[in-house]
Amino acid sequence: MAVAVLTVAVTAFLIVGRSSVPDPLRLTTRGARYTATVVIDRPTTGRVSVDVRMTSGDPDGVAVSAVMPAMGHAMPEITAREPEPGHFVAEGELFPMTGVWELSIRLDGPAGEETLTVNAPITG
Repeated sequence: MAVAVLTVAVTAFLIVGRSSVPDPLRLTTRGARYTATVVIDRPTTGRVSVDVRMTSGDPDGVAVSAVMPAMGHAMPEITAREPEPGHFVAEGELFPMTGVWELSIRLDGPAGEETLTVNAPITG
C-alpha cells in the first residue's frame, strides 16, 4: 500500500512539475526585407531572453517590444545584442502577465527598417 501511495505521489509531482514549466516558443516571421526565427526558451512572465536568428536579410540592429492589445498593455523596447552575425539576443522584462502578447521585432540595416510581429502565448 505504501509503495502504491508513493508511486502516485511521485507521478503527480512529475506531471505537475512538467506542466508548470512551459515549452520553448519557436516562431518564424517573414517581411519584405527580413526573415527571422524567434525563440523564447521560457515563455513566462518576468525577465526573459528573446533569441532572434536571421534566416534572410542582414540587419545591423534589432530591438524587441511587446503589446497586449486586449488589455491595453505595452512594454518598452529592448535593444538586442549581437553575439555573432545574424544572431541577436534581447533580455529584459517583456511580459508582466500571462496571455497572448504581440512581440514586435524591429530590424534596421542596409535593406532599410522593418518591423516583424509574432503572437507569443505567455503561460506562466
